[in-house]
Amino acid sequence: MDAGMNTSSHLKAQARCPLRQHFLPRKNSKENLDRFIPNRSAMDFDYAHLALTQGRNGKDEQLAEVMNQNRIQEQTSSSSPTHRSPYPVRFVKPLLDWGRANVLAIAIGHTVYLWDASSGSTSELVTIDEEKGPVTSINWAPDGRHLAVGLNNSEVQLWDSDSNRQRRTLKGCHQSRIVNNDVRIRSHVVETYWGHTQEVCGLKWSGSGQKLASGGNDNVVHIWDRSVASSSLHRLEEHTSAVKALSWCPFQANLLATGGGGEEDRTIKFWNTHTGACLNLVDNGSQVCSLLWSKNERELLSSHGLTQNQLTLWRYPSMVTMAELTGHTSRVRHMAQSPDGCTVASAAGDETLMFWNVFGEPETAKKPAPKSAHEPFSQVNLIR
Repeated sequence: MDAGMNTSSHLKAQARCPLRQHFLPRKNSKENLDRFIPNRSAMDFDYAHLALTQGRNGKDEQLAEVMNQNRIQEQTSSSSPTHRSPYPVRFVKPLLDWGRANVLAIAIGHTVYLWDASSGSTSELVTIDEEKGPVTSINWAPDGRHLAVGLNNSEVQLWDSDSNRQRRTLKGCHQSRIVNNDVRIRSHVVETYWGHTQEVCGLKWSGSGQKLASGGNDNVVHIWDRSVASSSLHRLEEHTSAVKALSWCPFQANLLATGGGGEEDRTIKFWNTHTGACLNLVDNGSQVCSLLWSKNERELLSSHGLTQNQLTLWRYPSMVTMAELTGHTSRVRHMAQSPDGCTVASAAGDETLMFWNVFGEPETAKKPAPKSAHEPFSQVNLIR
């Protein structure tokens, strides 16, 4: 018990990186309003609080000039964010995804930026036209080179990050249906899934790419199989609020974690997607915004809103709290995991982007290098 408490205390992070120098213009929307759709603004209490207490601080400067500063400062504590954000700009609803090539994509308003975690360099990929944007979703392809950018007008643009060229545009929809596209063929729509009665706010493919989990504003989670597009395998109705947080377990293929995003739900649920049974649930006391499984350990990281706006590290399957990571002062909307599985980036409505050394080392780093069979004194313990 003492060891667990010491670990939790050691991992508490108090550092913050406020990004208050600049102000991105907000866009009005006539769409139906919901906190999980990035172009919805009427219920943005984080922005309202900032606007009432600080107001607009003047005209915007060119974001590209700020990006080129690349001000990344190392921090030595493993409990604190590993880097300060290289983006000293104000953003309310950022979108994050970390690709296989170790490049973090960040969408802010109408613009998508790329940060190379290996070199520390930053660049602008694209700024979307006013009539098409803002950007509502981003996702890297498995090759780490191509990035899908979803827009407010329901288009999905496919970009080549190496050449900074748009390769294709796909047409989506604003309705409650889900469209599966195969970008390798001309007639790209291969499946359409119907089941949700309100907007879909969460999508996640399983590791095998055979099953798809979807969460909606109708408080329902659907499990779909690519081979059976006519109906969902399971309709899971136990949540009492919109479900945005979805995460497939990397070490147990049929295990899915989901999180209720409203204050009336506040639960993380675990599902056997083969049978549709709820295996366990945890009431964490605050809305669940995002979930990430560790690639290296049997651990789960969750991000939250009111009342603490924290990241919580859980040991699975006991669901014992290993650490409470604090530093954000408003809802932690998005998380992204580095390719090696060690570092997590988190973004919130408090003008901060944080990086955390939260998960264990990758397996390759844990294995000691084999000793040569002819190494002299190989049985002698060395003093480092």
